[in-house]
Amino acid sequence: MLRILILVLFSQTLLAQNNDWWKKEIVYQIYPRSFQDSNNDGVGDLKGIISRLDYVKSLGITAVWINPFFVSPNVDNGYDIADYRGIQPEFGTTTDFDFLVKEMHKRDLKLIIDMVLNHSSDQHAWFKSAKTSRNSPYRNFYHWWPAEKGKPPYRYSLFDVNHDAWQFDSTTNAYYLHYFAKQQPDLNWSNPDLRKEIFEMMKFWAEKGVDGFRLDAFQFAAKDTSWPVFPEGFEKNFLQYYAMGNEIHDYLKEMNAEVFSKYKVMSVAEGAGRNFTEAHELVDADRKELNMAYAFEIVDIPNYKGYKVSDLKKAFTKWDSAFANKGWLSVFLSNHDQARMVSRFGNDSPAYRELSTKLLNTLILTMRGTPYTYYGDEIGMTNINFKSIKDYDDVSTKNEYTYLKNNGGDTLIFLERMKKTSRDNGRTPMQWSSDKNAGFSKAKPWLKVNGNHTVINVNKQEKNPNSVLNHFKKMTSLRANNQAFIEGKYSLIDSKNENVFAYTRTLENERFLVILNISSKPTDFAFNDTKGKVILNNYSNLNKAISLKKLLLRPYDALVIKY
Repeated sequence: MLRILILVLFSQTLLAQNNDWWKKEIVYQIYPRSFQDSNNDGVGDLKGIISRLDYVKSLGITAVWINPFFVSPNVDNGYDIADYRGIQPEFGTTTDFDFLVKEMHKRDLKLIIDMVLNHSSDQHAWFKSAKTSRNSPYRNFYHWWPAEKGKPPYRYSLFDVNHDAWQFDSTTNAYYLHYFAKQQPDLNWSNPDLRKEIFEMMKFWAEKGVDGFRLDAFQFAAKDTSWPVFPEGFEKNFLQYYAMGNEIHDYLKEMNAEVFSKYKVMSVAEGAGRNFTEAHELVDADRKELNMAYAFEIVDIPNYKGYKVSDLKKAFTKWDSAFANKGWLSVFLSNHDQARMVSRFGNDSPAYRELSTKLLNTLILTMRGTPYTYYGDEIGMTNINFKSIKDYDDVSTKNEYTYLKNNGGDTLIFLERMKKTSRDNGRTPMQWSSDKNAGFSKAKPWLKVNGNHTVINVNKQEKNPNSVLNHFKKMTSLRANNQAFIEGKYSLIDSKNENVFAYTRTLENERFLVILNISSKPTDFAFNDTKGKVILNNYSNLNKAISLKKLLLRPYDALVIKY
């Protein structure tokens, strides 16, 4: 009887681990336009990604999130989808996608695809039909306001040139809603026919073998269609009014029942609600909604004026504490909607770029939660600092510039700020080599290559054992081989220290101390009387015992110590 009980408990443990496989993943995000161009048209593509899968595997990565590759007019670089089941021709074909899945799975790499479900393109067949008549069968796939009722209550648009989320359509004498650009009309999730179409489409991709779905801007999907008047100035905190509408959990539970529960796929939402309660409602297992979400609070900490290390410590500690016993989150410092990680959180000067990039990668890969690394951060790619609006491609940057120009704003100050914060900083082509166009393409790239690719590139760093790239590989190996970094307890050390972010990760007999001097100044630090062994740091791969009673940390020192 005891033997049977042990077998049952063992099988239950294996099942639980299998169901939670996404907790152990290390995710690498690829912006397909910028990763590798295989046919020399200046745009990255699926075959380009396939050609670099051995490199991705060598990083210690276990899963890849690819930004949208669906048919799109590219107003917002694929986040305006015109056909959810078709491949954008400049990225390749359905055959290319099927081969990508096969080649990834051959290398034990999982594939996560981006689902843009808050809105579609205005070139989608649904919207084209919806615009023709108020009686179109697809009319209620979108949100409309009849013009005979006057102007609709103001809604703020993030990307619109006038920040107005209602666009007038003369064909049917009505306004349609778009929280983003006017070419991205919002979908009406209260319509069960829309939901059915979306779920069938997601099943289509699950059947093709994808391993996960990332839901873009989905926290905005549920709208109050009584369209109440919002208070003046609401756009300064629009998340409080736009996010987490009343029906959103109904939609996610239905999505889980119809799609997620029927396939071995992971699910992650962009955004984690407006507070911890809402975040738990999204990701707690008993809710049967999502596996994880990622919160914006941490990634939003830096701005062009800099930030305090104490802010970073407080935010990480607060979120870890809230999810210490239940639920799961993502850990990240950059993505396609941010400028480069080292230029925002670190120090991208020649003296400290490598050290501070290693430090930031150490932080991401030693925290609890599923870590996400954005392409190029493993080699320390930096902001490009465009000087002219003509250099930019991003719709949000270009439209905001036009808004300021049309309304008497200071465009010079804006351009200076964009050097630090524009999304295009994080979208420049991957720097593979010191060759022309950084080995990305033989043709003129869709976006300029950073001139520092002759110094920062994969080929150069692969040959240097102390490079940012090789340090990243050591960090992924360390995480993969020590369960304490995945599910161990997190405890902040020396919370008042203004330069040092230090914490322990412990699980049973595994005990690690991580010390990060996020400063260009040497800094004193003390832990306790015990000794520890440095198993990894960012200056050189030391492997020696040290006293933790008193340490003098070098600028941007990052130590991982077993004690």
